[in-house]
Amino acid sequence: MDKIAIVILNWNGAGMMRKYLPSVINHSANDAVVYVGDNASTDGSVEMLRKNFSNVRIIENDKNYGFAEGYNKVLAHVEAEYYVLLNSDVEVTTDWLKPLVTFMDSHADVAACQPKLLSVAHPDRFEYAGACGGFIDRYGYPFCRGRIFGTVEQDSGQYDTPMEILWATGACMMIRSKDYWLSGGLDGRFFAHNEEIDLCWRLTLQGRKVYCLPQSRVYHVGGGTLPKGNPMKTYLNFRNNLTMLYKNLSDKDLRCVMRVRCVLDYVAAIQSLVTGFGLADFKAIVRARRDFKRWRCYFDDDRQRIQQSTTNAAIQRMQSKSGVDEVNISACRNDYSILWQYYFHRRKYFSELP
Repeated sequence: MDKIAIVILNWNGAGMMRKYLPSVINHSANDAVVYVGDNASTDGSVEMLRKNFSNVRIIENDKNYGFAEGYNKVLAHVEAEYYVLLNSDVEVTTDWLKPLVTFMDSHADVAACQPKLLSVAHPDRFEYAGACGGFIDRYGYPFCRGRIFGTVEQDSGQYDTPMEILWATGACMMIRSKDYWLSGGLDGRFFAHNEEIDLCWRLTLQGRKVYCLPQSRVYHVGGGTLPKGNPMKTYLNFRNNLTMLYKNLSDKDLRCVMRVRCVLDYVAAIQSLVTGFGLADFKAIVRARRDFKRWRCYFDDDRQRIQQSTTNAAIQRMQSKSGVDEVNISACRNDYSILWQYYFHRRKYFSELP
């Protein structure tokens, strides 16, 4: 079994891999085995890899399973203590793996971690997809240390302290293979979007921890195969976020949160009509809510299993209000709305949040 396996899931990303895979090989080959899992690309990705990157191990899926199930299919063929899920549009830096693996080796209670994620286009700024570690608010809206909604902060070292977080970005996440499979892996039904938040939330409910380690630094292009403003991306984000809430919220919170989300989602749909995103995004949000209601019953067993596996230790830890370093995950999820903080209190930066 290998110590570290870096696994890049690809779908028609030959151009990105030509540009960014060399940095992964140059800065990781001595510490990890590099894999590319291909989701039945049609752009010659596999042929390009065989020709130009003969030291990369290739695992081919028979069709495009999306991000979530695509990774599940590929990782089933990888034997390593640690998986590193890495996007094809990430440029890594010298010794980027060392802070991650050193921390994981010395903290057995930590299941997953991420580096600081910066922008390729603006290297002095955080990158939207994960910044310096992720959280969700009471109603399931994701935000990051360094990014709240569309406000992305400049990196001046303000978040350089390692910190427990709720979710690590799927753009670059190190996770123990044992934890990955014991938790059930990524939910393949999501296809893409919110799947890493769902996975990390399940891990925390099982009493495991997730961290951001800013001493490791990578640069991310972002946007991926579905750029911002794409109706399919809007649809998947809303549908999967509702499904994630249904799976993981406690019984005492579920009904109230879902009622409020119904109102907020239709407000977002109407807003899309008047802010330039148009009818396609409106329809995507409405369809997402409709499809969530239709398939919610298929997650009843998941919900029951997750609620039963939530340990008393995890609840006590998550509700603890002591310590600066120990994030009150329960508060981030249950005590306030990030919409209210952002739009009414005008708190645009993570450091301004209560």
